[in-house]
Amino acid sequence: MKASERYYARVSEIMAEAFEKEADAVEAAAQAVAQANLEKRSVFAFGCNHAGLITLELFYRTGGMVTVNPVRAPGMMLELSPPTMTSEMERMPGYGKIIFDNMKAKPGDVLIIHSVSGRNSVTVDMAEAAREKGLCVIVVTNMNTTTAVTSRHPSGKKLYEFASILLDNHGDMGDASVELEGFPQKVASTSTVVGAALLNAVVARACEIILEAGQTPPVFMSGNLDGGDAHNKAVMRERADNIFYL
Repeated sequence: MKASERYYARVSEIMAEAFEKEADAVEAAAQAVAQANLEKRSVFAFGCNHAGLITLELFYRTGGMVTVNPVRAPGMMLELSPPTMTSEMERMPGYGKIIFDNMKAKPGDVLIIHSVSGRNSVTVDMAEAAREKGLCVIVVTNMNTTTAVTSRHPSGKKLYEFASILLDNHGDMGDASVELEGFPQKVASTSTVVGAALLNAVVARACEIILEAGQTPPVFMSGNLDGGDAHNKAVMRERADNIFYL
């Protein structure tokens, strides 16, 4: 079997396992996101560097929630050169709290944080600060990896220990998933595709719950469809108090 076929098989296996074993957590996360929207509260999403790709997946896109706010800060999205600086920056104690303190988050809001290892200081600081302020913290992590590594946070704790709701992506330790004969390093990570699928499922279920409550989910329509721009402007205007990215 070619490496491409083995990757597809492994991703499919992990995806099936994650959706089966995380069903209750997906439902709990969807309920939290739906409730935040029903109560006109805000939803935030954050991840450092490649973990932040899931934030972009949820943010400002067709079928996504208008009310999901990306948390962006210097050095947290591989935008610096050399990019090795960003790896150092996500390990800096205190930076996550600085980022959180400059968010417009309030008690009762929801914060989604993604980190495969959950060991670095920025995400731990942010999750700790969010819990202290009374936010619901939805953590997406890889329990195979995070339980096998040491914390880099001064407290010795890891991200999952601050989760209100925990979603395990069930990936292989270290995230890469495919072995090549004669090559010691696995290739092809799975966290982005599986994490994105889990959180899109959360969004889909949250929208369903909002509809069941008799309200209209605040969802983007494709701007490339007729009527899309007008629809999106109307929804963003309606939920302006919960949008901080404009």
